[in-house]
Amino acid sequence: MEFGVDEAGRGPVLGPMVAACVAGPVAALPADVDDSKRVAPDRREEIASALGAHPEFGVGVAHVTPERIDGDEDMNTLTVVAHARAIEDAEATGRGLLDACDADADRFARRVGDRVTAAVEVTAEHGADATNPLVGAASIVAKVDRDAVLAALSARFGDVGSGYPSDPTTRQFLGEYVEEHGVLPSCARASWKTSEDALAAAEQSRLDGF
Repeated sequence: MEFGVDEAGRGPVLGPMVAACVAGPVAALPADVDDSKRVAPDRREEIASALGAHPEFGVGVAHVTPERIDGDEDMNTLTVVAHARAIEDAEATGRGLLDACDADADRFARRVGDRVTAAVEVTAEHGADATNPLVGAASIVAKVDRDAVLAALSARFGDVGSGYPSDPTTRQFLGEYVEEHGVLPSCARASWKTSEDALAAAEQSRLDGF
């Protein structure tokens, strides 16, 4: 069995990082599978749903929570952990390709392979989501899953935006939440500068009010 693995959400200040693995025959993939950034949102959801229901495919997903991201492990290690967990969740065996999340792609592949208990042979390439259909499929599954998390957060808190630090809606949400509650929401990565800035702005506002 062949498989591909990719992740979504290394950089955002809100929500988890999500890794996904898709295992199965390349020939049975939808013809328009591609890097998730090149696929329209509605079509991404259709593809992810179809893969999850297809008897020839194994699909696995792993989340790394904001709490763990704020811990002592670096993001490369957390991405290794997530890739390995997604492979095991998909019950994948055989040969797989990873979208490398380390400057040294071979090192990244070795680290992931060392964490997988099943018999797998993994390699990694930079930009594999754009060149390998199974990795592209995994990027779609990861993106759809993470988007669902963000939609749930927006349903709970109001519009939180994309979760990325560059998104004005996300920054506004964080600023207003901290201003009202005095703390970050549990969905925020406290170690990100965007979170630190929101806390500092709220503290300055409090001081200015005296």
